[in-house]
Amino acid sequence: MELGELVGRRPFPAAGLLLGLTRRCPLSCAHCSTGSSLTAREEPGAGRLLDFVGSFTEENRPDVVMLTGGEPLLLPALVAELSTRARAAGSRTALLSGMFFARSRDIPPPLLRAITGVDHFSASLDAHHEREVPRSDVFRAVHRIRAAGVPVSFHLAGTGADDPYLADITRDIEEEFGGRVPSLVNEVRPFGRAASWAAPARTGPEAGAASPCAMAAWPVVAFDGTVLACCNQDTVDRRPAPAHLRLGHIATDDWATVRRRALESPVLRMIRTVGPAHLAARSGASSHGASYCDGCRALGSDARVAAEAGSVAAGAPGALLDLAAAHRGAAQGPVGVVRRHGCAAYAPLVLAGAPVTDAVPAAEGPR
Repeated sequence: MELGELVGRRPFPAAGLLLGLTRRCPLSCAHCSTGSSLTAREEPGAGRLLDFVGSFTEENRPDVVMLTGGEPLLLPALVAELSTRARAAGSRTALLSGMFFARSRDIPPPLLRAITGVDHFSASLDAHHEREVPRSDVFRAVHRIRAAGVPVSFHLAGTGADDPYLADITRDIEEEFGGRVPSLVNEVRPFGRAASWAAPARTGPEAGAASPCAMAAWPVVAFDGTVLACCNQDTVDRRPAPAHLRLGHIATDDWATVRRRALESPVLRMIRTVGPAHLAARSGASSHGASYCDGCRALGSDARVAAEAGSVAAGAPGALLDLAAAHRGAAQGPVGVVRRHGCAAYAPLVLAGAPVTDAVPAAEGPR
């Protein structure tokens, strides 16, 4: 499974599932959105995760399961077993790693077995990771993983299109791998350890403007086992979770239940179709918070929102609206998805073979 295929599925509701295996991580990156550390102990629990993935069936399963953390490869046996169970039902798995193991000359056998058991491997790399794991070590490990037959990509983060680090690292990746390894480029946001210094999260559109949110499409299993409809880190971490964004808990709910709630909620359908700001405006709800995501989280506290969403997006008509929005979101392909939700200037790099010089337009690229 290549990166472009994975990203291209992002707008489709319940086409994917994100599993946070652990908040532990041996790195201490200054921008870590989850605030992970080696002493952190929040984990959903191996047994519960295995049971939840074990509830997939060939008829009812996500297309893609994304294994994240923290550092998921601190639990290599769990990664391998989750991948095996997901594949048995027809799902594919992808893994995002901070590459702590790359500091060794060889990849430890348990980790390599876990890596070769997934369908896609993504290496996280940015200025903060490089202070802990040298770029050359990461490149060496990625070459080894590619040689083992696993499709790979880089997950890069910077301060924006004019970040000189992003210009340097994307050109280095192109030279090192001959343009055959794609990259997903995002901007650092003020969550976790970056909350005190990163640029503010994007603000929403003017009241009433339609701005659909594909980030409410894939359920997310948080570190306490709660299942959320959104991958925004504040939403994943904050308790109590907003009622309209809470899909259940893996201790009590199986995948079929979570998927049904994600697909059938009129409020979530409206968020995915027109966005939270438009839903709030047409409901007569007050605008809450300084950001798009703050406004979305506030929707669950206003009964008018649920009533308006139910009148528009319940039942079969709402399902058709939801599907139409997903197809519109995917119409421009994976590059279009990244332009809307990642670092737009570098969006073409989500496809292997896109030259860096073509990926970054002069008007908005690094200076």
